[in-house]
This record gives sequence, structure tokens and C-alpha cells, in this order.
Amino acid sequence: MLETTIGVLRWIHILAGFTAFFVAPVALATQKGGPAHRRWGKVYFWGMTVGAITALAVAAYRPNIFLLLIAVFSFYLSFTGYRVLSRKSPDRGQKAKALDWAVALITLSVSAFMIVRGSLNLSAGNVGLNPVLIIFGIIGALAAGNDLYKFLRPPREKYAWFLDHMRGMTASYIAAVSAFSVVNFSFLPPLVRWLWPSAIGVPLAMMWGRYYKTKFTQGFKPSEVATVEKPRLVEEMA
Repeated sequence: MLETTIGVLRWIHILAGFTAFFVAPVALATQKGGPAHRRWGKVYFWGMTVGAITALAVAAYRPNIFLLLIAVFSFYLSFTGYRVLSRKSPDRGQKAKALDWAVALITLSVSAFMIVRGSLNLSAGNVGLNPVLIIFGIIGALAAGNDLYKFLRPPREKYAWFLDHMRGMTASYIAAVSAFSVVNFSFLPPLVRWLWPSAIGVPLAMMWGRYYKTKFTQGFKPSEVATVEKPRLVEEMA
């Protein structure tokens, strides 16, 4: 019975992951802040959430510390990207809640553990996927640490929420692409399967972020620089 339950959870995990993987580009292609963008963005967020929860359940039943740590890491990126939308105006009382603090602290702790565990294994001569643990641990620690700092000292820039939302969602999608690559690109070496999405996606996301920040410092508002024309297919789907 328990084996059957784990099997069902595994398929739910796969379905949720594929849903998030294919829905994210639709959310990116729709008008930012519009109903279609919000709708597909929520589908993506809940796909990532269900994927993380089911991964935790499977990892707990069949002890897999690597899967457990990666699940926490990937979930937090989408979580923080989604939750920042409720903190657009900290000067008006829209500040971090207990849930935000708890998840950020847990992620920071898990990320630190990933870095330490991966480093110790490497120092012992065990390469394996430990570089993945270290790199993802560093990214997770930076994301959680940055959020905790902003909880204490909310940024004054009115557009800060937009950049944080974009960074969280794009980073979580990089994690989703990494998972897709690991499962489907078996022709690549294991480390390459895990890390090529980050090697390509992180620099592009940084360039994207700098582009928008430059626009905002020039006086533009998010609604003036983040609006794109809806493709006809997306228009019909909405």
C-alpha cells in the first residue's frame, strides 16, 4: 500500500514538474500584471509547490538527502518570487510575515548545509554531484540571506518588488529546467545535465535585471517597461 502511495506521489511530482516547465514561458510571454500573466504565473507557482512537496515525501520514504535538499532550494526560489508581490509597499505596512521569515531561515540553513556537505565530500575526494550541492547551496544562501536583509531593511525603491519577483521566478525556472535536463538529457554527463541551465540562465537573468533597473532609475514605471504584446496563441488561451 505504501509503495503504491509513493508511486502515485512520484507521478504527481512528474506531472507538476512538467506543468511548471511548460507553463512558465506562457507567463513570460503575456502582458506583465495582466490577468493571463497572473493566471499562468499562479499555475507555475503551484506546480513548483506541488513538485517540491511530493519530492520531500518521496525523499523521506526513500532516504535521498540530495533530492531533499534540491527540493527545498528550488521551492524557495518560486516561493520568494511569489510572496514578494504581497510586499510591494513596505512603507504602507506590507512587510514580511512569520511565514516569510520561517521559510527564509529554513532555506538559509539548508543552503549552508548543502555547501558544507558538498565541500566536505569534495575534500574527501568524492566528486560525484557535490559541485551541484555547493553551487545550488551558494545560490540558495544568497537568495535567502538577501531576503532576510530586506525583511529588516525594506528597500526604498518603488520598483524593488518587481526586480525581486523577476529574479525569484526566473531562478526557480532555471531550477525547473535543470530538473528537466537531468531526467531527459541522459546523453550529457551528470554534472553538465545539472549545471548548464545555471551557466546560461544566471548571466542572462542578471543582464535582464540590469536592463530593467536602468529603465527604472531613468524614471520609468514597471507598467511602462514590462508590457509586451500578447502572441495570438496566448491571447486565445487567455
